[in-house]
Amino acid sequence: MGNRIAEQRQWMNLSNGTKRDIFAVKENAVIEDGRIYNKNGTDVSHLVEVVTKTTEEQVRALQIKDNLTAHVSENGGFVTAFFNARVTMESQFQSLNQSDLARLMFIGTYTGWGDGQLKYDNGKPINRSGLKKLVGMSPNKFKDFYENLKKEAVLREEGDGIFMNSAVFYRGKHSDIKQVTRDMQYTRLFRDTVRDLYEMYNGRTIKQLAIIYAVLPFVNFNFNIIAYNPNESNEDLVEPIPLDKLAALLGYKDTSRFKAALNKIQYEGKPVFGFFEISGDRRKKKTILNPRVVYAGKGNTLAAIKALFN
Repeated sequence: MGNRIAEQRQWMNLSNGTKRDIFAVKENAVIEDGRIYNKNGTDVSHLVEVVTKTTEEQVRALQIKDNLTAHVSENGGFVTAFFNARVTMESQFQSLNQSDLARLMFIGTYTGWGDGQLKYDNGKPINRSGLKKLVGMSPNKFKDFYENLKKEAVLREEGDGIFMNSAVFYRGKHSDIKQVTRDMQYTRLFRDTVRDLYEMYNGRTIKQLAIIYAVLPFVNFNFNIIAYNPNESNEDLVEPIPLDKLAALLGYKDTSRFKAALNKIQYEGKPVFGFFEISGDRRKKKTILNPRVVYAGKGNTLAAIKALFN
């Protein structure tokens, strides 16, 4: 505010002739090599400066982008998960059971930038024994799991390296893989959040964690609501999947047990799945996914969704 007042005082102290010259510069200024010249070729850089005009809409767009960037950073960056919209993961990966899907989601966070090679955060490649140690499986169970991942073309081996299928998980420019993913839906899967959840729920409760990956094909890309139309961008047209229908879709016969499983999944004391009702019918509960785990939108809906979990 002080700078603004000083500028106004300086303007008031200028002579009328100088003020007219400044207004004339606005109409006829020429910028060359970083200097500003009036119509007579006189350097008037000491009188005026060029600034970028920013509309309120542009300011808001920049704020949204900054908020999304901060959100990504706070949650450890992301890997892009690709899948076929409205098709269950069980159908997409028929050799993988529920626990395997949770492990696949975890492994996906170690996808290397660009080439898809599995790597630790320090850039060192992950070999087969390292991968077994990461997922925490016995040798025999890991052998079956690993072979199934290769069978489903999720992983491939090249020399000593293990590479992730870019149509499953990818880190890098989407334009580099558009030929193989152009008909697929995708979302951001936040790396630190998923790894922390895997550490907390690895073991007997790992099947609960698999629900996160299982619902991805039905999560609306902009609003994080689990919906029949995950590609819908108009909030008034989104068709949420009722909890009882979602349970059946994912193979749960008992809706109450399914809801209990969802309620048990928490991250830093906050639920991963949130619920809301319409008309007080508990069977028709709608489900929304915490954006600290998954978020595909451009950022304009992020703050509102995060507020639901605070």
